[in-house]
Amino acid sequence: MKIMHLLPSLSSGGVEQVVLELCQGLCAHGEECIVVSAGGGMVPAIEKTGARHITLPIGKKSLRTFLMVGKIARLIKKEKPEILHLHSRVPAWVGYLACKRVPRKYRPAVVTSFHGFHSVNFYSGIMAKGDKVIAVSDCMKEHIMQNYPHTDAKDIIIIPNSVDTDLNYKGYEPTEQWMSKWRSDYPELEGKYTLCLPGRITRLKGAQHLVPILSGLRAKGIPAHAVIVGETKKGKEALRQELCDAFAAEGLESCVTWTGHRLDLRDVLCACDVTLSLTLQPESFGKTTLEALALGRPVAGYEHGGVGEQLNVFLPEGKCPTKDTDAMVRILASWYTNRPTPVSPVPSPYKREDMINAHLDLYQSLCPTKA
Repeated sequence: MKIMHLLPSLSSGGVEQVVLELCQGLCAHGEECIVVSAGGGMVPAIEKTGARHITLPIGKKSLRTFLMVGKIARLIKKEKPEILHLHSRVPAWVGYLACKRVPRKYRPAVVTSFHGFHSVNFYSGIMAKGDKVIAVSDCMKEHIMQNYPHTDAKDIIIIPNSVDTDLNYKGYEPTEQWMSKWRSDYPELEGKYTLCLPGRITRLKGAQHLVPILSGLRAKGIPAHAVIVGETKKGKEALRQELCDAFAAEGLESCVTWTGHRLDLRDVLCACDVTLSLTLQPESFGKTTLEALALGRPVAGYEHGGVGEQLNVFLPEGKCPTKDTDAMVRILASWYTNRPTPVSPVPSPYKREDMINAHLDLYQSLCPTKA
């Protein structure tokens, strides 16, 4: 089969990572992948998989982007992909409208992926217009069925994002060289009960809940220390300062380490005692928590969204009522001297081969002559 993926860019992010993983797996199975985006730092990695990349500005939220409809239609007629896989809203509109301009004999089957909880409106509704619609979790399927009732439930296919079990497995440990540098860079972590909160600095990630959590643990005599791993994007500097002020007001400024963005998150997750998920609204999936669980590291998280689903499978005692910081303190305090171990090895459907095979099965169901 020939599969054409459309997404805004290849800079960084969850959608980009999923497309990269799909290209790796699909090309390894002998399928042909074409990725269309505005480009970015991940293009070499995409091309290394054997996929082709075509640079077109199809992701910007501007009416000018719709000038790309004709180009994408001509590209579809030239390449004749069996599958057009749409991963984001603006490229989905461009791809969907382009298909309407293509003669039926060249028109590919359209697959859309709901990677996140978009605002519910006509604009977002394009993601529910695929011949098949992929939901990355049970809660995402419920979201689609509730808000886009015109989409037949049988056309919504649950394919969770995955973890590479060759890289993330129970028993993995950072090298001594890495650990030596970690201890040198962050000496304040020595002897502390380290709580890792990964993710970019936004209000919805719930870093503000670390204030009562750290206070509650330290009141019990537990030397809790938060390790916030994520970048502060432009425009979020005021939020970071607000968080720093909140920690300082409770005398907790020395109990928080900000690492910024890290390319070695696997090692960071292993170096910390517990990974937290404090999102104030449900996330569609939660890839970082899955990686921590696959590494055999305990995760405590609010019980909604995709993270709650993961904890149901891997570590039910890590589920905490959403926004209940007192309950979170009780969970973390009980783990201070007796940390639990998640289920291992990684069960289906969370392994990389599960995700690739599920996509292959879906694509082949849409073009059975290629099965």
